[in-house]
Amino acid sequence: MGESSVVAVVRLEDPCTVDARILLDELSAMLALRCADSAQQRFRAEDVQCARSAFVVARTMDGNPIGCGALRRFSFEVAEFKRIYRRPEWPGVGAVILQFLENVAARMNYCRAVLQSHEQNRQAIDFYLRHGYEPVDPYGEYLGMPEARCFAKTLLLDA
Repeated sequence: MGESSVVAVVRLEDPCTVDARILLDELSAMLALRCADSAQQRFRAEDVQCARSAFVVARTMDGNPIGCGALRRFSFEVAEFKRIYRRPEWPGVGAVILQFLENVAARMNYCRAVLQSHEQNRQAIDFYLRHGYEPVDPYGEYLGMPEARCFAKTLLLDA
C-alpha cells in the first residue's frame, strides 16, 4: 500500500482521549528507542486545546486509530506541527496527516509551518524533505540543542 493509495479519515479530536493517549505513548516509545529522547516534555495537551491550534487523529474506515498529529501556535503567522505519527503498518498515513494539518493551519491564517526532528530520526527527516519542508536554523525551545533538526514550509490553502 503506497502513499497514494492509503484511505484514512482524519479529523479534529481531543488529545486527552484514550485513543489519542495510546498513539502519543506509542510515538514516545518509538522516539525513545530511536533517538534516546521521547520528547514528551516538549508536548502539552493544553497547547493544542486553545484558539488556532488543533489535534488530529487518523482512523481506518472502521474507526481504528492509526495516527495523529498536532498544530500549535508558534507566532501569529507561524504554526508549529508536533507529534506527527502513524502506526508502522500504515504507510502513507503520515502524508495524509501532514496534508490535513497544513490545510487546517492555512485555514487558520498561518502563512508558514515549522517542525523539528531529532538528527537520529532519519525517517522523519526524509519524510519532511519529501513533502517540501526545507531546513532552517533552530528556533524557540530548540535553540542550543545540537541534535535538533528544524524545518519550515510556506503554507498554501488547497482549493
